[in-house]
Amino acid sequence: MKQLKVILSGGGTGGHIFPAVAIANELKKLVPHVDILFVGALGKMEMEKVPAAGYRIIGVPIAGLQRKFSLSNFKLPFLIIRSIFKTKNIIREFKPDVVVGTGGYASAPVLRAATRNGIPALLQEQNSYAGITNKLLSKKAMKICVAYEGMERFFPKEKIILTGNPVREDVTNTSGKKHEAVTYFNLNAQKQTILVIGGSLGARTINEAVGGGLVELEKHNVQLIWQTGKTYFEKATGLTQKYKDKNIFAFDFISRMDLAYAAADIVISRAGASSVSELCNIGMPCILVPSPNVAEDHQTKNAMALVNKQAALLVKDNEAALSLIKVSLDLITNTEKRKVLKENISRLAFHNSANVIAKEVLKLAGYSLHENS
Repeated sequence: MKQLKVILSGGGTGGHIFPAVAIANELKKLVPHVDILFVGALGKMEMEKVPAAGYRIIGVPIAGLQRKFSLSNFKLPFLIIRSIFKTKNIIREFKPDVVVGTGGYASAPVLRAATRNGIPALLQEQNSYAGITNKLLSKKAMKICVAYEGMERFFPKEKIILTGNPVREDVTNTSGKKHEAVTYFNLNAQKQTILVIGGSLGARTINEAVGGGLVELEKHNVQLIWQTGKTYFEKATGLTQKYKDKNIFAFDFISRMDLAYAAADIVISRAGASSVSELCNIGMPCILVPSPNVAEDHQTKNAMALVNKQAALLVKDNEAALSLIKVSLDLITNTEKRKVLKENISRLAFHNSANVIAKEVLKLAGYSLHENS
């Protein structure tokens, strides 16, 4: 029996990498002997995260276009040419049955080389506003798996499958963990808890708003689990020192996000696609503060997809200093509002997304689970 071979490509941010790893994990479950190869951008986080997940990765010297003037843009054409040659060789030597792109500029030369060799390609778009790379690649891709309705604005309608985003199961499995979570974070089970996550690198605006609102949180007897990221952690540690006995804690990074979610009554978060999908799967009342520093302002569009269905609240980045703590306290003290948000965000969840996408990958590869079982 011929071994199934799959290339997955995408990266630059966790939002592109985690879905790719989730799809790979699901392919392994369905076809244990599958041979999976990742292709990423040299120097980017996928070169560390993918091997940590147990998969092989080859790096290509691709880079993205800097939106502001930068001398590195002059090198870009040469990097693209080198990446095209390298990916041609990867495709020729590995001989994949199908390639999968999850977004980010690293996936462009891979899918281009594959489709030119008649190898079927599948795209997975995480955001409600399609990225440039995926829009360009959509002409050659055979299937496009999306997480939001209305994506025919960007892609050919006949190629679209509404699957949702793959999420990290170890993070979203919070059922029955409340007691463990309260103990883990040294909290009071009788008090309400706000979880703040600005992403693994932190979010300056959110951090400054939370740092300036600790007095108000203490006054309202609210607990805080605050992931600050590395750059703000030292300052946050100084700010929270006098509130430790009030259960107000800062962390540079939280390894047990499942317990952080299980402990929380509400969450304050950026609106990256992976974060939003996790919040939907958990059914978590949340306040989204979209980052203004992302391509096409897609975080605002992700957030509005929820806000328009009364499934989340939104605080603009430039208004966070004045209103984030007030909105948070209004929500955490309003049981009825939290209930409505929880019900509505839960309706937007897609469960088993990675499984659905993996089965589409197998179809494109011409691999039948029944014939090969």
